[in-house]
Amino acid sequence: QVQLVESGGGLVQAGGSLRLSCAASGFVFSDSDMAWYRQATGMKGELVATITSGGSPNYGDFVRGRFTISRDNAKNMSFLQMNSLKPEDTAVYYCHSAPNGNDYWGQGTQVTVSS
Repeated sequence: QVQLVESGGGLVQAGGSLRLSCAASGFVFSDSDMAWYRQATGMKGELVATITSGGSPNYGDFVRGRFTISRDNAKNMSFLQMNSLKPEDTAVYYCHSAPNGNDYWGQGTQVTVSS
């Protein structure tokens, strides 16, 4: 059974940092691309960052050097380091993977950035 479990969200002041973690199980993690998405209240979800199985990252335009996605294949975990956070980064952040072509999502972790 595929499971993705996020952690690390919370309340932070503008300019601060958070590190989100995604613990994966139930599939061959090292063979799978991983991604982080976010959805703010009343807004459409958007892609934050992806990282391929080989470790190549890609980011949404709004990230602009503030976030870093990484992975630890030995621990079956993906991470999203978020620096210089802005109030507009407030959202629920979701971990995603699609092993074998099926989409899987974590339960989400709330990130709130106060001004």
